[in-house]
Amino acid sequence: MTIAVRPVPPAQEVRPSRAWSGPGFAEFVAIIALMMAVTAISIDNLLPAFPAIEARFAVADPNRLQLLVYVYMIGFGFAQIVYGPVSDTIGRRPVLLASLAVYVIGCGLAMVAPSFEWLLAARIIQGIGAAGGRVLSVAIVRDRFAGREMASVMSFTMMVFLIVPMIAPAIGGMMLALGSWVYVFVSMLVLAFWLTVWFSWRMPETLHPEYRRPLSPAATWAAIRLTLRSRVAIGYTTALGLLTGCIMGYVGSAQQVFDTGLYHLGPLFPLAFGLVAGAMGTATLINARAVRRLGMRTLSHAGVIAFTLVGLMQVGVGLAYDGHPPLGLFLAILALNQFLISFAMPNFNALALEPLGAIAGTASSFLGFYTTILGALCGFLIGQAFDGTVLPVGISYAALGGLALLVVIWTERGRLFRGGVSG
Repeated sequence: MTIAVRPVPPAQEVRPSRAWSGPGFAEFVAIIALMMAVTAISIDNLLPAFPAIEARFAVADPNRLQLLVYVYMIGFGFAQIVYGPVSDTIGRRPVLLASLAVYVIGCGLAMVAPSFEWLLAARIIQGIGAAGGRVLSVAIVRDRFAGREMASVMSFTMMVFLIVPMIAPAIGGMMLALGSWVYVFVSMLVLAFWLTVWFSWRMPETLHPEYRRPLSPAATWAAIRLTLRSRVAIGYTTALGLLTGCIMGYVGSAQQVFDTGLYHLGPLFPLAFGLVAGAMGTATLINARAVRRLGMRTLSHAGVIAFTLVGLMQVGVGLAYDGHPPLGLFLAILALNQFLISFAMPNFNALALEPLGAIAGTASSFLGFYTTILGALCGFLIGQAFDGTVLPVGISYAALGGLALLVVIWTERGRLFRGGVSG
């Protein structure tokens, strides 16, 4: 089976269709960001509740609480394989609304969990539901934009998406103050309801009629083969997955590093977490403005190189202080690295999807699945290596950053910083 891919015009020629009846640019970005934010808040606002959940279910090993993050990501990763092909057949709108219904079911099951194992199962269902927002946000952006314009939209979207972790633990803390960790899931339900109403009211169907594809294993496999044959798509997705592993390892370890296991910040944990996330949001805003002028490759290549070098510095500082550097120094280096990673991740995402416009839904599905599973696996290994020091996080940043850089060099056949019309 052969799939013809219509050439994507240069970014400066890409304009919204005159028939477009949806929201303007700012509102479009806000809706897409909220779709992605469901994923972020569902991870991060639960972190302050770990001690309460540990006490409620008598969890003997604190490292086991990290499973609440990683099983969510496993469900989130595998479900992405389904949403893209289905949305390429019936459209983006019905698939997103169905995925939100699954997400709400997962929230409800978590709220009535009688055991830790039940709660883990509910988190898997939550992840399955949240995957729809991840896949369809990227596919909808690709439906509307290409090239540097797409990269700019994705950067603005990621900026809002990355602001969520700044406030998510604080929201979780406020929910705990109301009396129970169950209220954390109430906040997730509110967010899902808001997204459902806003998306249903304002976002029309974005799938181009000529890109609708039959829902069949043969057609899906043909699209996946086309994706796998793209050196750019698979290379940048692999690099993105490795960097995602850094983020997931940090998120999984953050509560222990900042609160119960190392720095013992207690109620100040959300503040420390938010400061680091703020660096990511700032960098993403800068990237969104700079990418149109400098290009995706220039910014992302420079970002991953600098990220790896600062990762090595992070390891050196950790060793110099026997794994327990002063909190201010550790936060400064960590924030710098999160700042730098934000020049790589949004652009890697856009570069990977750029050649696959005709199969954006299926491609976003497969690449999202691959990125998430690779990131979750790396993150799990990092989190489980927590030993009461900051060294596992630092070593992982240096190692995975270096691997990501090598993959990018392979993808570009050894020629970094070269940008075409769109890159």
